[in-house]
Amino acid sequence: MAVTSEATTLWFGDLLSGSGTTSLDSSDAAEFPVSWAARSQGEAGKTNPEELLGAAHSACYSMAFANALALNGSPADSLQVTAAVTFTPGEGITGSHLLVSAKIPNLSQADFERLALEAKENCPVSKALAGIPITLEASLA
Repeated sequence: MAVTSEATTLWFGDLLSGSGTTSLDSSDAAEFPVSWAARSQGEAGKTNPEELLGAAHSACYSMAFANALALNGSPADSLQVTAAVTFTPGEGITGSHLLVSAKIPNLSQADFERLALEAKENCPVSKALAGIPITLEASLA
């Protein structure tokens, strides 16, 4: 069964001086202020598409890696995943870097590295981001 998720942005004004809000409609979990300054310069208190994309990528990767570990018979005690998505004005989104710290009992370093890489390659958000470089830095805590 397919699930469709929705978010809506309401924008006022032009690109440079305008601003808006993005709301998570499907879950009704949050509404976030957005602006060009937040996207191009990093404005405190406002988000941007890349931060939201980073949230999606880190959550998706966490799920993919947790599943790969469970299927391997070595479920994680915990996974901490940060996705750092880079935006360059004039170029666009130029990459996503996954930083993973995992607590997994009784798993060899070789198996950890193999499963971490497989999760990166099989995560649906990673697949959707196939047009940009995705790097992975994973460690056992």
